Amino acid sequence: MHDHFYRIQEYLLDLQVVITKEDAEEHLFVIEDEEHGINNMIIYVEDPIVVIEQFIFNLPSHDPKILVDLLKINRSAVHGALALDDTGKRVIYRDTLQVDSLDFNELEASINSLSLLLSEHADMILESAGV
Repeated sequence: MHDHFYRIQEYLLDLQVVITKEDAEEHLFVIEDEEHGINNMIIYVEDPIVVIEQFIFNLPSHDPKILVDLLKINRSAVHGALALDDTGKRVIYRDTLQVDSLDFNELEASINSLSLLLSEHADMILESAGV
């Protein structure tokens, strides 16, 4: 497990994101890359997977239009998807990757997928968030 943790740490350093928190015992990182819309992204290493999550916005209601818009956004996601957390009140970006075969390019693509999703659908996301 520690080997996976340190391999991912190396990938994050190569990506030049800011690691705001890392905890080898809990197997997690919190990263930021404000230029690309990454803010408090959590990367959790739990063999056999790596879970990547970032809070996007609080869901103002369960209005069917908002939920349909979120599903439409998911269609264009290269990696990961927008989802509701366990409370059903927070929209998050979530991706899961296989840790054993994870390479630099796959982790980079997953993180970049969120940046691309945010830039391509900013208006719809802001409208859904009630902003």
